[in-house]
Amino acid sequence: MSKKPFEQIVAEHANMVLRVCRAVVGQADAEDAWSETFLAALQAYPKLRAGANVQAWLVTTAHRKALDITRARVRDPVSTTTDVLVDQPTTTGLPEAPDHDLWAALKALPPRQRHTIAYRYLGGLPYKDIAEITGGTVEASRRAAADGVKTLRRIYAGHPHPRGDTR
Repeated sequence: MSKKPFEQIVAEHANMVLRVCRAVVGQADAEDAWSETFLAALQAYPKLRAGANVQAWLVTTAHRKALDITRARVRDPVSTTTDVLVDQPTTTGLPEAPDHDLWAALKALPPRQRHTIAYRYLGGLPYKDIAEITGGTVEASRRAAADGVKTLRRIYAGHPHPRGDTR
C-alpha cells in the first residue's frame, strides 16, 4: 500500500486541523499552529508508515504544536504599546461563518475538556486516540468530553443560532 502525495493529505485534512487548532489555542494563534503542524508533518511524512492513521497523526502533531505555541506565549514579554491590533475572524476551514459565542464558550472550558472536545468532535478521533494524545485513559477522555459538552450546553444555552434558529 503506497502513501498518498502530501499535497492530497493537506487538501483532505487542512480544514479539520484548523478547526482543532482554533479550539485548542484560540482564533488568534490557530493559523500559526496550523502552519507549524503542516511544516512538521511535511518533514515527518516520508517516515510515516503506509497505512498509518493520518488523521490521528495530524491531530497529534497539531496538539504538540499548540502546546509549543501556548508555552511560547507564556514566555513572551507583555507589550507596552498602546496600538491594538484587532484580529479579524476567519471562516477558513469552517462550514459557515464563525459562531463567536460558541467559540468563546469552548475557550472557557478547562484545557483537558477543550482539547478532548476538539479532538473528538472537530478532529473526529476515537477516544482511544485522544487518550494517547493527551496522556490519559479512554475513560478519562470520555469523562472530559461529557463534562465539556455538559458545560457547553449550560454556557451556550439560550444563545441564538447563527442561522437564526433558537435552541
